[in-house]
Amino acid sequence: MPSTMETHPKRLDGSEKSPESKDLITSNTASTLCISSRSESVWTNAPRSKWEIYHKPIVVVSVGGAIFLFGVVVTSLSCFIKTNKNVYKMCGPAFLSLGLMLLVCGFVWIPVIRKKQRQRQKSRFFQNIKSFFFNR
Repeated sequence: MPSTMETHPKRLDGSEKSPESKDLITSNTASTLCISSRSESVWTNAPRSKWEIYHKPIVVVSVGGAIFLFGVVVTSLSCFIKTNKNVYKMCGPAFLSLGLMLLVCGFVWIPVIRKKQRQRQKSRFFQNIKSFFFNR
């Protein structure tokens, strides 16, 4: 009998696995991670549509515009409604600034994506030239 009070867990065979472990075994987490990785476009040469390229900044600009307009409405309510005037005066500028921040981020993101696309095209061009000369 061992002198320490260690207890070793009982080994589980296939029939005694918990439902959580069955989910982990049967899930295809690795393939999901590979599909959603940022470097997916590096591995695929399929041409992407404009929507696939620009959908994130378009969504950010749209949400930013909606929040900005909501901030304009809330701020203008502080001028017309006399009850809870302090709440409108505090929340209105907060929504204005948040919406403006998202608008600016979205509009700046678009030229960044364009520059990245041009760099990718140059990189592909130089890779083709390099492979042409060194694979002879």
